[in-house]
Amino acid sequence: MQNVVTHFPGHRTLFEEKYLEGKAEGMAEGKAEGEAEGEARGEAKGVLPVLEVRGLPLTDDVRQRIAGCTDLDRLNDWLDRSGTVERAEDLFTEQ
Repeated sequence: MQNVVTHFPGHRTLFEEKYLEGKAEGMAEGKAEGEAEGEARGEAKGVLPVLEVRGLPLTDDVRQRIAGCTDLDRLNDWLDRSGTVERAEDLFTEQ
């Protein structure tokens, strides 16, 4: 027969400490991922207005590709290039 040990929250057992540590790390990682995704969405929203202000036609495919991108480096590249491309589709070609 096994001994049953009751657990009282706040007694800082090793199990509780490790559990809380893992929970805090998971929350921090989730927050960081959420911030990165939010930043990517912000960059995507920056590319589209530049193309629109320049009067370039935007197909649904172009809009979806830009809005769906989560790679910040790629989005920054597109944002830089959005002021000079001749067609919106040219963003997706290698320089």
